[in-house]
Amino acid sequence: MIGEQITDIKATVFKVRAKNSDIPSGKSGGYRLIYQVISPTLILLLVIYAKSDQITISSTEIKRLIQETFNQ
Repeated sequence: MIGEQITDIKATVFKVRAKNSDIPSGKSGGYRLIYQVISPTLILLLVIYAKSDQITISSTEIKRLIQETFNQ
């Protein structure tokens, strides 16, 4: 998988950095993608956010996103 695994969540969740070519200002100028691996053939995008808008996303928030996704 690409990115770093978020280990304090039971689900297999990763965080990936993505460049923002419009804002070439290092790591803080890009995007973050949080995704969950459901199976080898199914990956669920949970959230994309600009690093400049939100420094980080908590494990609690990620757990809430997972719960909301599966309760719909």
